[in-house]
Amino acid sequence: MTGPRVAVIGAGFGGIAVAHLLRRAGVTDVTIYERGDDVGGVWRDNSYPGCACDIPAPLYSYSFALNPDWSQRFPPHGEILQYLRRCADDFGLRPHLRLGTAVEAAAWTGAAWRLTLAGGATAEYDILIPATGQLSRPVVPAIPGAADFAGIVAHTAGWDPAIDVTGRRVGVVGTGASAVQLVPAIAGRAARITVFQRSAPWTLPKPNRRYGRARKALNRRVPALMRAARAGTWLLTVVTGRAVTGRPVARRLVRALSDGQRLVQARRLRPRVTPDYAMGCKRVLFTGDWYRTLRAPHVDLVTDDILRITGTGVQTAGAAYDCDVLVYATGFAATEFLTPLAVTGRDGRRLDDEWRDGAYAHLGITVPGFPNLFLMYGPNTNTGNTSVVYFHESQARYIVQAVRAIAESGPLEVRPDVAAAFDAEMQRRLAGSVWTGCTSWYRTGSGRVVTNWPGMASEYRARTARLARADYR
Repeated sequence: MTGPRVAVIGAGFGGIAVAHLLRRAGVTDVTIYERGDDVGGVWRDNSYPGCACDIPAPLYSYSFALNPDWSQRFPPHGEILQYLRRCADDFGLRPHLRLGTAVEAAAWTGAAWRLTLAGGATAEYDILIPATGQLSRPVVPAIPGAADFAGIVAHTAGWDPAIDVTGRRVGVVGTGASAVQLVPAIAGRAARITVFQRSAPWTLPKPNRRYGRARKALNRRVPALMRAARAGTWLLTVVTGRAVTGRPVARRLVRALSDGQRLVQARRLRPRVTPDYAMGCKRVLFTGDWYRTLRAPHVDLVTDDILRITGTGVQTAGAAYDCDVLVYATGFAATEFLTPLAVTGRDGRRLDDEWRDGAYAHLGITVPGFPNLFLMYGPNTNTGNTSVVYFHESQARYIVQAVRAIAESGPLEVRPDVAAAFDAEMQRRLAGSVWTGCTSWYRTGSGRVVTNWPGMASEYRARTARLARADYR
């Protein structure tokens, strides 16, 4: 099978996975559009000091491309980016890539998807697979006076490697995943670091370990060892997953581990770094040096509200802090799926209008009114405890089945009643979840949780294992 014509938007983990599995299934007419100059997605765009994976690499990788050469259990971003580059090469995807090409709009013509590319060129495909991810649009908070700051400004997702913090006063806005990695990484070079915290994160110890040459050689000779490490990591995420989804024993166990870490490492800072919301409501962060760094004499933790940015730094309700470099570690607009891509479906239906009250999709993959459109890492497919790559593989395998069905019998469009029933189930289950207990990037402004899967990853794998033709028209 060479057809149908497939367009994939995005060359990160999701885009590479679906393109590879499609080609392996015999679909050769696949084009991958990537706005950047290389593959890698967030691992290409995020290069701030200390950037690394916070899911163990044996699981944060493809099951069909295990890597014997990881240097450590939680590898730095450069290794993950190199892994994705190698996968693109090994899978033969380079000829299918159109790098430096942004897709601005997609419209269903009644028979195909017409893409409008940056610059005005158009192209048509039978099937459209957006794989732009949930973490592709950085958020910079609207703080009064931000334009007045005379120093260097950066977001962790747009870090300029030319930035030198040596001997400088650095202000870091935010205490999420990127801040927890960045601050310890630059603490030895910056003259002073001021961390502006809105809410304290829940953390767990990061059980990192380095893999030596002997371990790597053994991995290559006995691949079963890599599969065993992957299975062991999976079992650990089952425990954390049960804690997040409300199982009392697992929740108490994981919380005790987090409380113990703060007790030992935070010391005098413990009252200021103890979260005031339920564990799991925001992303739980893995770290071994966050609290120790905050205790350093040249690091300040500020919990007063920021009032404004000035020409020389940050003014809070309690004091003014001079900065030479201001870093926004403020995350992404995860709930704004596909933005700014303009998608128009059947009968002029706009996806922005369809998602006005919050994004939804059947199985997180397909939306009624948008034939032959299949999402990677769509609504309610994020995971708060395990590897999102596992979800990517599930989605990619489901989409391969859909493409085969389209090749056999023509366009597929999920039935509105099926999508509505699935969305109602998601919101019913999420309504009682830990994620409704605080404001986070998991929720829209109205409070609807549109990013996370409410159950265990194994349930998602089971529910996407087989394409049910009856769900489509």
